[in-house]
Amino acid sequence: MTRSVARSWPAPAKINLFLHVTGRRQDGYHEIQTLFQLLDWGDEVSIIPTLTPEISRASADYGVEASADLVVKAAKLLQSETGCRQGARIDVKKQVPLGSGLGGGSSDAATVLLVLNRLWGCRLSLRELAGLGRDLGADVPVFIRGHSAMAAGIGEELEPVSLGERHYVLVFPDFSISTHEIFADAGLCRNANPISLASALAGDGRNDCEKVVRKRYPAFHETMESLRQWGNPVMTGTGSAIFLAMSDRKSAKSTAQAMKTLYNVRAVRGVDRSPLHELLGSF
Repeated sequence: MTRSVARSWPAPAKINLFLHVTGRRQDGYHEIQTLFQLLDWGDEVSIIPTLTPEISRASADYGVEASADLVVKAAKLLQSETGCRQGARIDVKKQVPLGSGLGGGSSDAATVLLVLNRLWGCRLSLRELAGLGRDLGADVPVFIRGHSAMAAGIGEELEPVSLGERHYVLVFPDFSISTHEIFADAGLCRNANPISLASALAGDGRNDCEKVVRKRYPAFHETMESLRQWGNPVMTGTGSAIFLAMSDRKSAKSTAQAMKTLYNVRAVRGVDRSPLHELLGSF
């Protein structure tokens, strides 16, 4: 028995404007410094709250079994931590490619936590939800907090940053990249010095994972080089997605149009506040 019809909720993607690997902890996790900007584009998650405690996910075409899907794990974690006896039926409209470094799975999980916290009446704070999200993945807390941010630690130490509206062209190579594989590579720099926010905003950062990805994936290296004719290509996260910063919305759209016969591309807008938080604020 359901309590309401499904409603679709945004799960916005993110980009890393830079990514420094500053160390490695004894538990194997890497310490990083990065600057996240949220996007106005991403996945869509439909959720139907139920009176029975079962958590189910509709069949999906993105190759992840329901039991391993972060949206299911997020709902079950919230149930477990709050003692909630309600359940949910979840359906993900996947637009963010797997293994693209855009945080799709993490954002989906954050959307489930935020929305079910509201629908189930759990009343957890953003701080408490971010703590749960950290157990699911290092990128989940930034989506829980819902604001562009400078991050440290394993990505959970967040300082909100106002970057203003920005415009990008996203490029999606036709392969995914394993984050675990890149961070396990012996050639990865793990001793980068942290930089100030002012330096980050001035564009002084880099992506320490890019060198490893270029070496392991020759096709990625070739794509990065060929994209220079349209601007300065930057890899986000551990790839495989690449973004090019544009001066305005018109330039982003016209550049994407010019590139679309060669690449899978999309013009997107960088935002400071998550579209999900905007929607929840009026819900």
